[in-house]
Amino acid sequence: MSQVPAATRALRVLRFLAGQPEPVAVDRIAREIGIPRSTTYHLLQAMADEGFVVHLADDRRYGLGVAAFEVGSGYARQAPLQRIARRPLAGLVDQTGHSAHLAVPHGRDVLYVLEERAPGRPPLVTDVGVRLPSHLTASGRAILAHLPASQVRALYPDRTAFVDRTGVGPGSPTALRAVLTETRRRGHAIEDGEVTAGLASVAAAVLDHNGLPVAGVAITFPLAGADADRLAAAVVSTAATLTRRLHGR
Repeated sequence: MSQVPAATRALRVLRFLAGQPEPVAVDRIAREIGIPRSTTYHLLQAMADEGFVVHLADDRRYGLGVAAFEVGSGYARQAPLQRIARRPLAGLVDQTGHSAHLAVPHGRDVLYVLEERAPGRPPLVTDVGVRLPSHLTASGRAILAHLPASQVRALYPDRTAFVDRTGVGPGSPTALRAVLTETRRRGHAIEDGEVTAGLASVAAAVLDHNGLPVAGVAITFPLAGADADRLAAAVVSTAATLTRRLHGR
């Protein structure tokens, strides 16, 4: 470990802190990263001076600082996810002949940030900039299925959290849990007429380095005559490609 550059060690500390639900003590950081406590302390001091971590003196713990948030905000502004996803989505359209889209979580909704329309296919409601309820969409269900159960409960505490579009779809926490359990068992999410009557979608989640969902990849198609299993396999493969490109797991 002595040959590892200090910058690499600092980045490992940042990545570790980013994956924690709360600030962490120096001893645990040193143990998890695998570097001496004294080295860890000096790294944290330097990072605190630059604003990347903050020292909570009363708790004797360290957490992420404002500078780390600014880096994350810059990532969002540059929209690298859309840039990374554009070619794989175009390939998915070529492979399946159906329109594909990329959505990111936005509270209880998903926000559509990229669409690749198949030639000759009609416009969809899932246009760029549109928000739709996560519990009704395949993309949203793929994302929700990879969230911790406590986070899903916080988003959907009771029936008042559910909206309806076409008269079908889960309308309670219990019904949503059943849908998400089936989604995890199947390995991908589906919806049939819950967003637009006569159209179905299949979706899979794109995961970050913590195994948490950052987006959902989906295609939408008329269910009649469709080979849903083949389409699902193509979507899952595309989502896996994006996960690898984001160094996710």
